Amino acid sequence: MSQIQTRMTRQRAVILEELRKTTTHPTADELYGKVRERLPRISLGTVYRNLDFLADSGEIRRLEAAGTTKRFDGNMVEHQHVRCLCCGRIGDIMTPLPTPPVSGMHVPGFSEIRSARIEFDGICDQCASARLVAND
Repeated sequence: MSQIQTRMTRQRAVILEELRKTTTHPTADELYGKVRERLPRISLGTVYRNLDFLADSGEIRRLEAAGTTKRFDGNMVEHQHVRCLCCGRIGDIMTPLPTPPVSGMHVPGFSEIRSARIEFDGICDQCASARLVAND
């Protein structure tokens, strides 16, 4: 039995269920609102701690880009992401793309490179429409 199975508390299970029901890549605060509908006494700190636990154990993905709020993804099928440069919305790119190899890479000051990911920047449809309206 894996560590995640032996440590799946009710709170953790509800957080995981709510995250897996959405494709919006919510922040911890956004997910907290959904989880509170089911567990009214849960604290924001508990949601943060459990999201970190689930990410560290490989059950979910933590999406972090410098200068942005952490978002979370419950879809563990291999895929990439595109982030809107205007609003920060994240979309899934399900087309398989080759991931750069990391074995044998050496970077001064780093003893080990563990993984690589590709993330794309773009403009979502809502922001593109808003920009067109603003330019009229």
